[in-house]
Order: sequence, then structure tokens, then C-alpha cells
Amino acid sequence: MNIIEKSAVELVNALKEGRISAKELLEITVRHSEQVAETCNPFAITLYDRASKAAAAADKLLAEGLGGPLCGLPVTIKDSQWLAGVPCANGSRTLADFIPEETCAAVKRLEEAGAVIFAKTTCPEFSLTGTTNSEFYGLTSNPWNTEYTCGGSSGGAGAAVAAGAGSLALGGDGGGSIRIPAAFCGIVGFKPSFKAVPREPGFPAWSTLVAYGPMARSVADARLMYSVLVANNEQHDHLDYLTTTGSWPSSLPGQKIIVSEDLGFAPVDEDVRQAFRKVVAMLEGAGAEIIYDQPNLPSSVITWVTTAHYDSWSFQKQKSTPLQGIDDSTREMMEFAASLEIEEYNLAEWHRKTVYDAYMAMFERAGTAFFITPTLGLEAFKNNLRHPETIGDAPIDYPWLDWASFLYDANLTGMPACALPMGLGDKGLPISIQLSGPVGTDAAILNLAEALESLIGWDNSPVMSGRESAKAC
Repeated sequence: MNIIEKSAVELVNALKEGRISAKELLEITVRHSEQVAETCNPFAITLYDRASKAAAAADKLLAEGLGGPLCGLPVTIKDSQWLAGVPCANGSRTLADFIPEETCAAVKRLEEAGAVIFAKTTCPEFSLTGTTNSEFYGLTSNPWNTEYTCGGSSGGAGAAVAAGAGSLALGGDGGGSIRIPAAFCGIVGFKPSFKAVPREPGFPAWSTLVAYGPMARSVADARLMYSVLVANNEQHDHLDYLTTTGSWPSSLPGQKIIVSEDLGFAPVDEDVRQAFRKVVAMLEGAGAEIIYDQPNLPSSVITWVTTAHYDSWSFQKQKSTPLQGIDDSTREMMEFAASLEIEEYNLAEWHRKTVYDAYMAMFERAGTAFFITPTLGLEAFKNNLRHPETIGDAPIDYPWLDWASFLYDANLTGMPACALPMGLGDKGLPISIQLSGPVGTDAAILNLAEALESLIGWDNSPVMSGRESAKAC
């Protein structure tokens, strides 16, 4: 196995044991990343000079037996995340000259842990959509097949990690923006409980929805990054559940797991449905107790889009020329958002409690904290589409929303949710399963996700690291 194929956990150990230096690892990562950039375009901006200085500092600490848990490890952050002195366009020409004076808390924690930030990854304009294409950065493609989307809005992060351009990336998720690219690119994406990872200072939009979290090729790597992001977070009411498993064991035998393959309304392609059923059967075979249930709610699409876009427009409209210079697709969303009335927003906010209560009632009647669904009902679609026209036999009534039906509730409720690969679909592209639970069960979700990952047996080595192909085991 070459260096690019090694996991974050393996690389951290190699750095600590002196089997490779931070400078050498960065140079290898940069060379490979430049090759990935030519085909996938995952980087908004590269920070190689800055990273070189950070790697040199890491090597000094490592030589003294010092350094944090990520000391010397190359990582990326999303273009929407503030890093003092570094441009932060958030995918928009209108922010091309914006350079924050502060670093957001999550990014600061990564650097304090010794991470070497070598690039910022692409996102769509203002991180608003589930694909990653903007007039400012161009198109970011899926490393499994560059004719297909990598998803979004943390699409550059998903493509980079899947292709081996850094083993860890910091994503952001306000409506599936970590989990969509994780699903399409065949990696692990973890959206923590709301406020478990501090995101300020930063752009104010979607302030009640967005969670920053890790994107990695394995659950163990995601946990490594998350342990740094969440450390000593005194703002969260459930600190004990963020650092321990609480009362929920992670072993599969006897474990109660709630399962729904479509939530009663979500469109799902047949290949995804059959793969999901196969994983459920594997769980039963491993001794888990499967409980078929769901929150018994209609789709939360309208609630989510009202909350998210009203909030976005409330900040955008404060600019002197709020619609000038933005992409056509962004303008379309902003015009829709501007048409919303305050009463519609208040109704959506009220409905969020209904959604939360329905999930808590489901967990209580099942006597468990684990809920499994598909992450998405489909494989990635072609880059030339803004959205799929259909999923299975179901037409898409809200084409830029309905294909992500499984994702919105975790943002509306603040629950943790982990997407991980469950195989390949009919087009030979990754498909994904999602594990979620009540607010504060983050560590338990990661532990059970790791057990599920082991059961599925996914090959999580990079797609574009010189191997002929990447396959599910």
C-alpha cells in the first residue's frame, strides 16, 4: 500500500513513529492532489506555501515527541469556512475579494491539533445546492466517473477525500451537504449534533441548520477528526454523549435498530432499495433486532426549503445590490426566497418541533437510539443535469430538493447522522446508507457506524490512487 492509500489513523501513527516526516507527507499529498485537480477540480484555492511552514513546525514538534492528535497530517477545509488571511469566496464572484480576519473555531481546533491545511475545497455559490458547480470555480466532478456529479455542497471535499487528495476534509452540512457528496463519492460523511462543533465566526446564513463535520474514507478516520473538533465543547448540553457511548452499546448482537427504506414517501431506485435490504438482512444475521418503523411524517422538503431560503435571503437582502453578480441558479433561489412571507417562515419553524417530537417518539417506542435509512435514493447523476428527472418510477415535483428527502430531518431536528457506503449501484457508482440518532448520541452513532462498516466490508482505499478500480467487497 502506498502513502496515498493509507488512512488518517495510519498516517498519524507513521508520523509519530518517525516513519515519514510531515514535510515528506505533504509533498506526496501535493503531488497527488495536483493530478486529482486536473480531472476533478476539487480545490477552490491551494495553500501550499502556508502548509509547508505548518509541516516544518509539525516536524519540530514530532522530533521532540510533542504535537497534537493530527500533528503533521494534511487536511482540507471547505471554501465557506473562515481561515484568517485566506480568501473565502464561498463559491461566489461577489465574495472574490473577501478575506476574513478571523479563523472559525472548528478550523482553529484542527490547526491547534497539528493539522496541515493545504487547500480549501470547492462548493457551489453560497453553498446552496446539492451539486458543486459555480461560475467562479467551475465544475467539480466525481472521481469514480468524471461525467457524474460529486454532489454538494461539500462536493470538493468529497471528491478530494475519495480520490486520496488528503485523508480528511472538514465539510459543512445545512441540508445534506456533507452526506450527499459522501454518498455519491463512496466515503464516510458525519453530520454531528447541532452545535457540537462550533462554526463561528463565519457566514451567518443557515445559522440554525448548519453543522461542521468530518469527511473521511473510514469511520475510524472520521472519529479521529471529530474528536478534535468536539473537544472541550462546553456549549453543548450533551457533552457526555459526545465523548462516550452513553448507555448505547456499539455491538450488533441484540442491538435494536429502527429501519425504514423509504420513510413512506421518499423515491428510491430499485438498485438502492435492494442493496439496502441486503444490508438489513446482514444486520439481522449478525444478531441485531430490526424494528420496522418511521416517524410517520410527510416529506420535510417544504419546511426545510422555507427555513433555509428565507434565512439566506434575510442576509443577502442586506447587501446594496443583493442579486447583482450572482449565478443564474442562485438568483432563481433568491427570488423564490424573496417571495416567502414571514408567516410562512414562522410556520416552518413551528413545524420543526413537530418533526423533532415525531423522531423522539419513534426512538422512545422502539427503545433504541439508532435509525437506518438509505442516504440517498439514487446514484450520482450526470454533470449536465442540475437534478435527476426521476428516481425509480417517481417524478420529481421539486427537482432540486426531492432527491435528498432522507437528509433534511437531521438538520431540522439537530440530530447526528452518518452516511457510509453500502456498495455499488447499477451504474457502478457508490450508494450509501445513513445512520442517525437523537441529539447528543454522536459517539454512539460513530461506534455503531463502524460496526456496520465492518459488516458491509467496503474497500475504502482511494479511487484515483493508481488502482484499476475501487470495488465493494
